[in-house]
Parts: sequence; structure tokens; C-alpha cells
Amino acid sequence: MKRVLFVFAVVLFALLAINTYADQYDDVTNELEGLKKTFNDLNKANNTNQATLDDLNKQLQSIKGKILFFENEIEKKQAQVVEGEKVFEYQRGLLNARAKSYYKNASKNSFSFMQLLLSDNLSVSLQNFFYQKTLVDEDRRAIEKIALYIKDIQDKKKSLEGETARLAVIKVEVDKQSSFLAGEVAKTKKYLGELQSKIASLTAQQQAIIAARQAGLNLPRSAGTSLGGCVDDRNVDPGFGNAFAFFSYGSVHRVGMNQFGAYGRAKAGQNYETILNAYYSNVKLECKNFPNNKIKVQGYSEVDIYDYLKGIGEMPSGWGDSGGYEALKAQVVAAASFAYAYTGGGNNEICTNQDCQVYTGGNKGGKWEGAVNDVKGKCGDNNVQVMVSNDTGEVIKAWYASTHGGYEWTSGEIWGSQKPWTKHMQDTMSSANSFSELNDRAWDRESPWFYCDWGARADHNKTAWLKGDEVADIVNVILLVRADSSTSSHVGQPDKPTGDTWNQDKVKSELKGRGTTPFNSISSISINADIGYGKTNGVTVQGDAGSQSFDGKEFKDFFNVRAPANIQIVSQLYNVERK
Repeated sequence: MKRVLFVFAVVLFALLAINTYADQYDDVTNELEGLKKTFNDLNKANNTNQATLDDLNKQLQSIKGKILFFENEIEKKQAQVVEGEKVFEYQRGLLNARAKSYYKNASKNSFSFMQLLLSDNLSVSLQNFFYQKTLVDEDRRAIEKIALYIKDIQDKKKSLEGETARLAVIKVEVDKQSSFLAGEVAKTKKYLGELQSKIASLTAQQQAIIAARQAGLNLPRSAGTSLGGCVDDRNVDPGFGNAFAFFSYGSVHRVGMNQFGAYGRAKAGQNYETILNAYYSNVKLECKNFPNNKIKVQGYSEVDIYDYLKGIGEMPSGWGDSGGYEALKAQVVAAASFAYAYTGGGNNEICTNQDCQVYTGGNKGGKWEGAVNDVKGKCGDNNVQVMVSNDTGEVIKAWYASTHGGYEWTSGEIWGSQKPWTKHMQDTMSSANSFSELNDRAWDRESPWFYCDWGARADHNKTAWLKGDEVADIVNVILLVRADSSTSSHVGQPDKPTGDTWNQDKVKSELKGRGTTPFNSISSISINADIGYGKTNGVTVQGDAGSQSFDGKEFKDFFNVRAPANIQIVSQLYNVERK
């Protein structure tokens, strides 16, 4: 038994050490050799490692529970031994007395059968014979019983000594495992913290550069914009082969109503109330009054609320002529709700551009005016229909944007301030599980900005296609910053250098100097995306230096810093196309 327990303890220790380190080291081996391994792999390794540690901790807790049971049993045996020892002397005296009685009665009962037959009174003799025999038998049974009791006491004492010794060994091993486990958790957290610090986040300067580049992309915040936005380059020849383009799903924030999604729903027969309830969580429609039925508009003083709504330029009026009339009505209510919440019920001023919501300064007319009048009919001249949160009772700030790319996200996920009327959902006619299904089933799939590669270069047929060596350069930049975070200030756009920006050759040289083989070209790229959630989780590249995988956000951030011209990935969910 001692050997079994010892082997169990040794095996447990070995399993703990192997499982804790193997998962971590298998996933981050290259990182230990120069941080070659991917952030995505590291994240998976961390999750696996933590799960292993949690499982082993449960095992240790189970063992500790068994030890507690053993200790209680030993305490019971100790009490039995103590009690047994108290009567031990008495039992031994009783044993001696019984032994004397046994031999005495046995001698009396040993007369010959002839003596029995010659007795004057055979009946009395027989009675005496059997009486003496009964006494002898009782003495023998008592002796046997006492002897067995004494033996049991001695066995328990010996067993108790053995179990106490074995328990001490197990407790020592469990204490070692507990200490090891606690230390391993601490080391894992420290290790991940150190690695995270090496995978440098973008500097404030780099973030400003990205913001400026994306501002130049004319990202459409509303469906009614006249901005050109992007052009789908899938059928455009850039003039070179082995080309890659990164396509984003949707644009800007993706919170609240998806305008092109509302248009798709309206054409499918949904009314404006159904559309609003699809995009806003747990709301009801109510009639609210602006002070004197007017709203303060920047540059226009006070404007009648319905005149203001008739001048909202957030959605094309022409949608009303092509089956999207209910989408216009949904937009009227969303715009009224946003204006009410933004101005604090009409007490404050609202701006007229996309930072608030676009106001054209006059009546747009057409189907848009008809939609405003239809909504007006729900509440009368002096009130306006708005959405009210059932959770908070307030008129909601009804965010909306042109194209969500098949998804809606909560305000907390995008801005960090969670509002109960926002939701996360896949905005599709039926569940999509692949890029192709998403392209077919998203309500906003008709938007020109639904699936786009943002940016362009005049010298490549005004496309956003990248050469294999340009993608290799972006990959090398990520690997370099992983290996040495101090190099992050050198990895801006090589075609628009600022300060001490390193070009492709310099990045390769620096990477070699840190023990990592750089890529010269990329032959294939695969995307790991969570289609249900709407996020690209990872990017894996194959090239002349082997294979590398990256976290989806990590790749997007460095892509947006390093990619040439104004080429950008603008969405959490993106895909790659190859030509």
C-alpha cells in the first residue's frame, strides 16, 4: 500500500509538471527562442494551461478531502486503541483466571469412562460430567475471545502506526503540489505579463497616424452620405500576380440600427416597429414633447421639431420608392430619439454633421417627408414618437450607422460604456456559419460598403491589392516588435517615412540580428474567424520562412500602421482575397 501511495504521489507530481509546462511550452516554444510564436497561439496556450492548472487544483482538493477522511478514521482508531489499552490489563487478568479455571475443570472432567460406569449414581455422575464439560467449553471460548480481542488491539496499533506514516508522506507530497501549483500560476501570469509587454501596443503617435489615414478613407457613417467610400477590387487587375487584398465587413461603429440592414428588412416586408425592435433591445414607442415643440440646432437657432426631422439627411429618400419606405419611418423615430437624448429633452443644442446627425437645413421632400408625416400621425403636432428603454425609462440615444457588415455590437463592446438598449447579434436572415453564407444572408449585403478593401494606390490601377513581399514586410514588422518592443517606433509606412522609419531591408536585417529568419514573400494566407460573433480571431501566413500565426487584432493594428498608401482594415471582421 505504501508503494502504491508513493507511486500515486510521484505520478501526480509528474503529471502536474508535464501538463503545466507541456501545454505552455508546446504553444510558445518559438517565443522562448526569440518570441517567434504567435500571440494567438500564446493565448490558446494560456487558456489550456489555466484549464490544466484548475483541473489539477481540483484533484489536489479531492486528495486533501480524502486525507481529511483518513485523519478522521485514524482518530477513531486511536480512540479505539486508547480504550482497548484501558481494559487490556483487565482482559489479561481475566485471561489468566479463565486459563486456570480451564485447566482445573479440564482435569476434573478427565476421569475415565470406566469410573463413570462404576459410579453408584450414574445419573448424578452424568450430570457432573456434562456440567464440567460445559465449564471447560465456556472457558475455552472465553480464552479464544479474549485472545482475539488482544490480537485485534495489537493489529490496530500496528495498522495505525503504518497509516500514520503513510499519511505523513502523502501530506508532504500534497503540500509540495499545492506550493508548486501556486507557484506555477504565478509564473504563468508573470510570463504572460512579460510577453504582453514585449508585444508592444501601438504608440499614441501610431494611433494618431491610423486615425488620420482612416479619416482620409471617407468612411460612410450614414447611408445618406455622398462620400464615395471604397470600391470592391475583386474583379480589378492590379497589374501584378500573387496579390492579396484584405476585405472588411462594414464600416465605423456598428452600434444600433444598421441602415442598409433596415432597408433590406423593409424590402422583405418588415414594418418600422419590427425593424426598430430588431436593432434596439427592450424598448417601447412613446410620444414625447420638446419644449415649445422646438429643438435648438447649431447655426439655425430654434427649429420646429418636425421641420428638423424633415431635414435629416441620414438616409436616402429614394429608398421609399424601392421598397424601403418602412426603413425611412424607422429612421425618423431613430433620429427623433437621438435628438431628444442628445439635447437632454430639447434643452441643449445639437450639431448638424455626422458627429451628431446630419441636418440639411431644409425639407428633403419626397418619400422622406411622407415618412415624417406618417410618424407624426402617431403622436400629433405637439409630440414626437421616440423609443424609451424599458430598463431605464429614458429616451434612448438611438445610435445608427450605414453598414454593419452583417452584425450589431453593443455600446460596451465598442466604446466601453454599456447601454441596455444596445445588443450583440448576427444581423442576417438566417444563421450564417461561413463567409459565403454571411455574404448571402446579411440584411445589409446590398450596401456598397458591406465587403470592401479600403484604400487604393494610383500606380496599381487604383486598387488596394498588396504584393507578396509587402505582406511579408508587415509580417516581419510584427515579428520584430515581438522580439524587441523598442523597435516599434521604426515600423511606420516605408512609403511615407516619418522620423527613423525602417524600410523592408532594414526590418529584415534587424530581425536576423535577433535570431529570426525574415520572410521575403508570402505564398498563402488563411483567416480564422468567429462568424457567429463577427470577429477575425487569427491570421496564418505561409511563405519562404515557414508559417506564422497572429491574433486578428494584432495583425490588423500592425497592418494599419505599415500598409502602403492609405490601405486599411477597418473592421473587427475581415477576410483575405487572393489574385
